[in-house]
Amino acid sequence: MEGRFFAGQLLIAMPGIGDPRFERAVILVCAHDSQHALGVAVNRPVDGLTVPDLLERLEIKSEIKAPADLVLMGGPVERERGFVVHTDDYRAEHSLDISAGVALTATRDVLEAMAAGDGTPRLALLALGYAGWGAGQLENEIKDNVWLSCDADEALVFGADHETKWTRALAKLGVDPERLSFTAGRA
Repeated sequence: MEGRFFAGQLLIAMPGIGDPRFERAVILVCAHDSQHALGVAVNRPVDGLTVPDLLERLEIKSEIKAPADLVLMGGPVERERGFVVHTDDYRAEHSLDISAGVALTATRDVLEAMAAGDGTPRLALLALGYAGWGAGQLENEIKDNVWLSCDADEALVFGADHETKWTRALAKLGVDPERLSFTAGRA
């Protein structure tokens, strides 16, 4: 595992993770290097908060009828700060490339672009907060069977069916959640 970084991958929480903030979480790893990792949960909607609601609260006029996509809880760190994961057909000065075709922007201009209705970004999700790990922490959690990882795809990242993302991510790995154990072992 040494030298392997997970940017662009999805982390899938194992049953019995022991932290209710991450129970059945699917997290897109947006940045990962030897010093830190940053990810955004893609399957944790904030009850009753939609993108149009948030645009209105931020006084961003929408030129279109914005879809009633739910705002997601991206993670427990900086929960008042917004992060937009989007297709890379939209770029801002401070956009961070996650993987081929996907970027992250945490500035107001991406919200204004979404409200403008010109078709960019083609797909986007808005999350409040992020999940963060210090040097070596994520690698150790993966070694300790806290997370599985799989390749990200548009349906898992941007799809609106948040209830099934965890099961569908496991299915990408050929894993039946009914057969997962709450305890880990070592051979």
